[in-house]
Amino acid sequence: MRFAIGDTDFLLDGQPHRVLSGAIHYFRVHPDLWADRIRKAKLMGLNTVETYVAWNAHEATPGTFDFSGGLDLGRFLDLVAAEGMHAIVRPGPYICAEWTNGGLPFWLFTDGTVGIRRDEPQFLAAVGRYLDALAPILVPRQIDAGGPIVLVQVENEYGAYGSDPVYLQKLEQMHRDVGLTVPFTSVDQPMDSMLEDGSLPSLHKTGSFGSRSSERLARLRQAQPTGPLMCSEFWDGWFDSWGEHHHTTPAAASAEDLDVLLAAGGSVNIYMFHGGTNFGFTNGANDKGVYRPIATSYDYDAPLDEAGRPTEKFHAFRAVIARYAPVPDLPATMQPGGSGRLGSDVGVSDGQEARPTPAADVAVSLDRVLPLAELLPAVTAWTTHETPPTFDELGAASGFVLYRTEVDLPEGGVLTVDEEVRDRVLVRVDGRPVGVLEREHHDRAVALPPVTGLLELLVEDQGRVDYGPRIGEPKGLIGAVRVDGVELSRWTVSPLALDPLPEGAVEVLRAATTTAGETLAGPAFGIGTFDLPVSGATIDRYLALDGFRKGVVWVNGFCLGRYWSRGPQKTLAVPGPVLRSGRNEVVVFEVHAAAARTVCMCVEPELGHTEA
Repeated sequence: MRFAIGDTDFLLDGQPHRVLSGAIHYFRVHPDLWADRIRKAKLMGLNTVETYVAWNAHEATPGTFDFSGGLDLGRFLDLVAAEGMHAIVRPGPYICAEWTNGGLPFWLFTDGTVGIRRDEPQFLAAVGRYLDALAPILVPRQIDAGGPIVLVQVENEYGAYGSDPVYLQKLEQMHRDVGLTVPFTSVDQPMDSMLEDGSLPSLHKTGSFGSRSSERLARLRQAQPTGPLMCSEFWDGWFDSWGEHHHTTPAAASAEDLDVLLAAGGSVNIYMFHGGTNFGFTNGANDKGVYRPIATSYDYDAPLDEAGRPTEKFHAFRAVIARYAPVPDLPATMQPGGSGRLGSDVGVSDGQEARPTPAADVAVSLDRVLPLAELLPAVTAWTTHETPPTFDELGAASGFVLYRTEVDLPEGGVLTVDEEVRDRVLVRVDGRPVGVLEREHHDRAVALPPVTGLLELLVEDQGRVDYGPRIGEPKGLIGAVRVDGVELSRWTVSPLALDPLPEGAVEVLRAATTTAGETLAGPAFGIGTFDLPVSGATIDRYLALDGFRKGVVWVNGFCLGRYWSRGPQKTLAVPGPVLRSGRNEVVVFEVHAAAARTVCMCVEPELGHTEA
């Protein structure tokens, strides 16, 4: 088969074809749920699935590529093909996506000489190696080779970042050189000069917007007089940042904008069809004068919620799509009020399974608790430094780094960081917390009490900036650390190994003495177990941490990601495949303190209050 760009339409084997696509990021969904989410995209009436490719997830260390398990892009694309659907692939190299560092590997920028998203030899050489690694996956899965891929996007909203046609030309040629032959696209907001700055005549321009469809399409047509109109990011919701509200958009208004777009003959990629989750430490951040880390949930108020269940928006969009294209019959479980689960996945034949009730919630007691200090031998590998190294210099992509030095301050003093804290520091002296420095508050100083002993700084990377000029910046303590102007030296430093949490650390926790009490003093780990019946083990659930303040959670060794009492989300998504019938295990790392030692494995989420 052939897929081409005609004068007015996309052409599939020479015939006009409308792309009806939805975004599913394979790296935000448990791989055992990929087939389920793809099938549900088809049930909404879509004929295509789009995904970014997260470079930094695949090449966490230079020259070593991982395409296994949850990063098996080839398997994901094969599942798309198995549903008889097409695929749009957006390999970047920059993707934004509210993903840490916008998908760019942190190690690219360690020595400060690599150019970011521009015509710079070191950057382009690294991109070339990345595309070479992708080629065996993408090239044979193009539509003209019998695969699902019909479009490949080059760069991502480049017009909002810069205007370097030489860079774009070289990047396009690099995509061609590895054997990609399908049409290439670019995407930019139809505003100002972004469409022109972010593309080339050889790239088919598409737009990114979520409202005012007629106006946006008119601007797109102005920039590109011929060819099919396409919104390749139709924003049907938005992402959440910690400390802000949970974003939603009215289903009826979004559906109306989608209807206007399709009535104009446009093609669409709904961003997102299913948002998923920023598991582990993968969330990005924004910094437009104030640093704002992205929340763990990437629910996005999408047609399919974080647990893969259809929302009101699913049914509203499906009704709109049905006016322009045939849609499959909807199983009873996918109808309003149904479980949202496909019968074949749960072993039922009548398709009438109801949603689980709140009575299925399970309380989990963290009956064994140990302070971080007792687990340090299992999660640290200490090195010594005269001045505090950055995360990047330590080879730490994300998470936590513990900095230690001995001090003699009989009268205390004021601790300062010369330049910036990236991103949050818990300051402790002789095991006692004395303050917190937060990047988003522009904190750089804290008063220390009298101390002769150990000064500890537990530094958390809360997410690398994914958009704008601060992409690629180092993490940790930026600049010298001083007390009353005197620089501190002789630091002992270690990243904490938390994703995955080493089995040795878990064994230490399991062997801890069961203790009574209702509170938990951090930084500390707690562990508890709970049982699930066979019938309930595969249901996607949510972990509620009422009374906890800030930290990280693992279930059966799988890192769910970060929690924070400031919200908006109050629960963490737990993919059904992570759970098992019988005994399950929860580990919580609480940085500060918890007013409770019980968490709840719930069947409904709490993503915070909403505002349209």
